[in-house]
Amino acid sequence: QVQLVESGGGLVQPGGSLRLSCAAFGFTLNYHTIGWFRQAPGKEREGVSCISSTDDRTYSTDYADSVKGRFTISSDNAKNTVYLQMDSLKPEDTAVYYCARKTFTSYGHSCSPISLVPYGYWGQGTQVTVSS
Repeated sequence: QVQLVESGGGLVQPGGSLRLSCAAFGFTLNYHTIGWFRQAPGKEREGVSCISSTDDRTYSTDYADSVKGRFTISSDNAKNTVYLQMDSLKPEDTAVYYCARKTFTSYGHSCSPISLVPYGYWGQGTQVTVSS
């Protein structure tokens, strides 16, 4: 029943922007932690960002150092969708991007660190290619 569907990937020039979407089905985002991960060819999957609710009006977010200041994660609970706004894209951002949900609820807790271990539900991924 739990399903995550990524979309929004594509080809973009260096310095450009993309917004990835992660639509969640079978659960509500309010009480779960969502993470964005990416995997480039020949490399290990790495954490990019995460988001979790700390109460009704605030949330906790975290970013990998490599994307800090360029990427922004957000959640639209009405649409049950998490977004990853990617600005100032670099060729090294090229990868398949995945969204994932932690297996267990973590409401009220920080989403950091962004490790793969606690994420048990994964989307199919969306390709992001940054090239001129």
